[in-house]
Amino acid sequence: MNIYFACSITGGREFEAVYQELTAALLADGHEVPTAHLAASTVVELEAIVSPVEVYQRDVSWIREADALIAEVSVPSHGVGYEIGYALSAGKQVLCLSQAGRKVSKMVSGNPDPKLRVRTYKDNREAIDLVRHFIKEIA
Repeated sequence: MNIYFACSITGGREFEAVYQELTAALLADGHEVPTAHLAASTVVELEAIVSPVEVYQRDVSWIREADALIAEVSVPSHGVGYEIGYALSAGKQVLCLSQAGRKVSKMVSGNPDPKLRVRTYKDNREAIDLVRHFIKEIA
């Protein structure tokens, strides 16, 4: 399955280890994850050399080509919110994950779209389990 993984880049990287474990699990399970590089510790430097227009064109193309979008939303991010909305408007299945106890935008948590699932996790293992359950559910 082609999975667009979304996570905070400029909004904060405190959940980088979670991003890395999620993308590693997706790749290990045989999924295509064109945005796996977003989990890397070097992403801020890598993305700094790409123009905003190029990022937009690249990312919306990846979303259109994806079977689903999985977003880690523990850290607020304008870009991730935009990607979630774009994916839903394109008819994609979307899973939003946040660490238990973190505040999530009410525009996400209150969205009744049946293609959107919002889940919380206690640790990285539970986050991976939620991702795998989501993929089985939509397959």
